[in-house]
Amino acid sequence: MTRIIIMYKLKDGVSKDDFEAWVRETDYPTMRGLTRVSSFHTHRADSLLIGKGKPSVDYVEIFEINDMVGFASEDLPGETVQEIMGQFMGFADEPEFIIAETVA
Repeated sequence: MTRIIIMYKLKDGVSKDDFEAWVRETDYPTMRGLTRVSSFHTHRADSLLIGKGKPSVDYVEIFEINDMVGFASEDLPGETVQEIMGQFMGFADEPEFIIAETVA
């Protein structure tokens, strides 16, 4: 299982409430509807466990992908994901997309 981890801050002027409503109403149903997406959750970064200050990001998303080759070659360039990505990029400021594998 491959994981895609996305970390980002919201763009200036984007409200947390508007973004989280979009996640629940649009992003979750669309992305979770893809057969290669086994799991997908968006996490709000509220505070640091250790240290002072704020987290370096506002949100962290974790996708579990059961077929990364198919996801990258078919889903990612497809109309559904491209439409969602276009909407997402209107909310997120310089998101970092990380592909991660579990250390066995």
